[in-house]
Amino acid sequence: MSIGISNKKILITGGLGFIGSNLACRLVKHGNTITVVDSLIPEYGGNLRNIYDIQDKITVSLSDVRDVAAINNLIKGHDYLFNLAGQTSHLDSMLDPITDLDINAKAQLSILEACRKNNPDIRIVFASTRQIYGKPKYLPVDEKHPRHPVDVNGINKIAGEQYHILYQEVNGIASSVLRLTNTYGPRMRIKDARQTFLGIWIRNLLEGKTIQVFGDGKQRRDYNYIEDVLDALLITATKEEAVGKVYNLGAPNPLSLEDTAKIMCLEIEGSDYQMIAFPEDRKVIDVGDFICDYSA
Repeated sequence: MSIGISNKKILITGGLGFIGSNLACRLVKHGNTITVVDSLIPEYGGNLRNIYDIQDKITVSLSDVRDVAAINNLIKGHDYLFNLAGQTSHLDSMLDPITDLDINAKAQLSILEACRKNNPDIRIVFASTRQIYGKPKYLPVDEKHPRHPVDVNGINKIAGEQYHILYQEVNGIASSVLRLTNTYGPRMRIKDARQTFLGIWIRNLLEGKTIQVFGDGKQRRDYNYIEDVLDALLITATKEEAVGKVYNLGAPNPLSLEDTAKIMCLEIEGSDYQMIAFPEDRKVIDVGDFICDYSA
């Protein structure tokens, strides 16, 4: 598709991660000047190998979004900010809530303050999560659904969203929010399940291990391919009517976890899955069925 962004200066936080690196790879083809920011903290998914093919065409800043001085300097002069950096593990947010707060809430406020002071004309797209809704009260979940997170991550992502919308309304900093669901594709983290359970499932398949499906496997999910997520980010960034708005991302054909496992096992001969009891720490933050209404 025509992306509508060319010959611009673009900053991508979390730019060495799964979504950020794919976005950089697409944008650099259209004459854009790209700076990616990443802390390369091992648990958060950034990897220099993700930008191997474009490493000579972009600028990499190994900085942490919690570094106020660095962010104030980096914000200057850019036309667009794709604000994708975050702590994404729901379980980690319960084990270390203060770090989650610092990255997903406090650092977002610092980024917006940097924009207000140094680049108020920048256009921002902020990546949020479906986790802000918690356990659905109805399906599919639209943007008006009550927000009742089941973990610290969801609460802090709500704060991040609200900061972006507030700074748009009060300070005129053009911001939009996308609530992402399970994303998959090239460059995704498969080391563990910190970004999505699909990652560890893929790793297990490649290593000849059995996929473990928690519970009865009937929980339904929707999945987005990375290229579709990039389309959504770019459409949101270039549409004037998207300023100040919050949008769900979803997919037309949700699958149960068991059906997802079955389909994945078809790709590698001899692969298999098994149903196991929910670990207690995961059971308390599981949301059950989750299907997004993305018609807005």
